[in-house]
Amino acid sequence: MTMDYNPPTRSTARRKASRRLPTAILIACLVLSLALILLRSGITPTEARIAAEPSGPPQVAPLEDFEEVPASTSETISGVIRSGETLSVLLREYLSSQEIHRLSEKSKAVFPLTGLCVGQPYQVCLDDGGFESFLYEIDRNEQLLIRKIDEKFEISRVPIAYTVEVEVVGGTISSNLFSAVTRIGESPELAIALADIFAWDIDFILDIREGDSFQAVVEKRYREGAPAGYGQVLAAEFVNQGTTYRAIRFQDGERRADYFDPEGKSLRKAFLKAPLEFTRISSGFTLRRFHPITKSWKAHPAIDYAAPTGTPIMSVGDGTIARIGRTKGNGNFIQVRHTNGYETMYLHMSRFAKGMAQGRKVKQGEVIGYVGATGLATGPHLCFRMTKGGEPVNPHKIKPPSAPAISRDNMAAFKAAAAPLLARIDGGELRQTQFDPSTR
Repeated sequence: MTMDYNPPTRSTARRKASRRLPTAILIACLVLSLALILLRSGITPTEARIAAEPSGPPQVAPLEDFEEVPASTSETISGVIRSGETLSVLLREYLSSQEIHRLSEKSKAVFPLTGLCVGQPYQVCLDDGGFESFLYEIDRNEQLLIRKIDEKFEISRVPIAYTVEVEVVGGTISSNLFSAVTRIGESPELAIALADIFAWDIDFILDIREGDSFQAVVEKRYREGAPAGYGQVLAAEFVNQGTTYRAIRFQDGERRADYFDPEGKSLRKAFLKAPLEFTRISSGFTLRRFHPITKSWKAHPAIDYAAPTGTPIMSVGDGTIARIGRTKGNGNFIQVRHTNGYETMYLHMSRFAKGMAQGRKVKQGEVIGYVGATGLATGPHLCFRMTKGGEPVNPHKIKPPSAPAISRDNMAAFKAAAAPLLARIDGGELRQTQFDPSTR
């Protein structure tokens, strides 16, 4: 009987296996060849496999698989120093008493923190509620910066960044310098600067007249786009009772920057024109004056400056206190001896400045006392007298010696610097405008 199915014998299986062997060898050779090609081209088999896989949107892990990191918070606290506020008061919420003491000791070499002044701005910066920095405005030019980094304090003085524009401003006086300056939209700070520049030539209390005029080439400062006061007055002109005075700011070598006239002569002289600033004169210099208390005519070779009680009184020049005390007529008084036989006397003071004593040296412009009404006085005022060789002289008619002029080595540089500044004053650049405060 013939069978349709015959199971393979061992020899048949061996033949089939032998037929599959060449195919396996061929596949292995192909794989090896492909690997060699990939190696030569710098692509690894893994990269080839990844490149061969279909592209698609990246797989992002679910949000619940990530930990949420809270964002840090920054805070800036701004203010001005108030009466009684110290560094301990300002920072006690953020620093320990030991840290504040350590900070105060370290700051002494940069800026003593006991010198914080009432009215000066400050900022405290916090990071996540912790102290990061303290910024304090020392003056118009510098700030004190304290930063805490890795539990250590870094302390430095940094300049205040300003944008500066140079302008020419000016006006005409109808009553006084302050009102003339504010009428053209400028700050009283400019009036003070002008008075300081010309203080050796003009008594801004006694000498000012209606119709006097001024011009100034001045730096105007801006901070973050807002007006921030003045920089330097680079040049100025003041016409007083028909006499023109001019000043140019210049630094002569190693000397400090100062003001000189167009010929290079210093405006700084041995005596200031007045011992007070911007107060009213009650009587001028005369050798006959009716005394309001003794009711008799007597020589009064002096100038009376009426001013509120407590107004600071300055020494008009360098010198030494020859006498200090109180008499029935003079009240509290100080007599200062200067060079070349000059002496000045300041009478009717309410009190003396701290440290004043016989034999003490005083500087020009130094406060020596305060206006009062002691002695024979009907009201608060300063009686100012000057003598030379013991004889009375009119303080407004003497011609005291000036400080050194521009040195010969720097005269050419001074002339070159002065020329464009004076040209701006002379060139009609100035526009005197009436200022309406309601438009400010």
